[in-house]
Amino acid sequence: MSDIKNPQVGRKFQSYPNNIQEELLLLRQLIFETAAETEAIGQVEETLKWGEPSYLADGGSTIRINWKAASPHQYAMYFHCKTRLVETFRECYRDKFNFEGNRAILFDAGQVIPIAALKHCIAMSLMYHKVKHLPMLGA
Repeated sequence: MSDIKNPQVGRKFQSYPNNIQEELLLLRQLIFETAAETEAIGQVEETLKWGEPSYLADGGSTIRINWKAASPHQYAMYFHCKTRLVETFRECYRDKFNFEGNRAILFDAGQVIPIAALKHCIAMSLMYHKVKHLPMLGA
């Protein structure tokens, strides 16, 4: 966690149960890896929005990650519900992910995450305003 520059975000990660903290840090790592591997994304800003670690790039839509005590064995990656993101993810990856409405991909603690598929979803979100006019967001 030493690479988290925003102290509020660092404290938020420290507030999670250890096993969930590791899982959420993996999601965070995948967000930054995806941005670094995808030239069209650029720099990602890390902050807290609605009390959740949040990630945004110019021309993209915010990604949030979080765990809630009400569902102790699950955590999630959240997307803006007024976009076509989750609808598109569901069309592409209905057999790989569990979804919550039009706003989230849900993960079970200890679940093996399909990394390539998730990075594709992350890339679509971080480039959303550049691809929203394309069928299936260019997927």
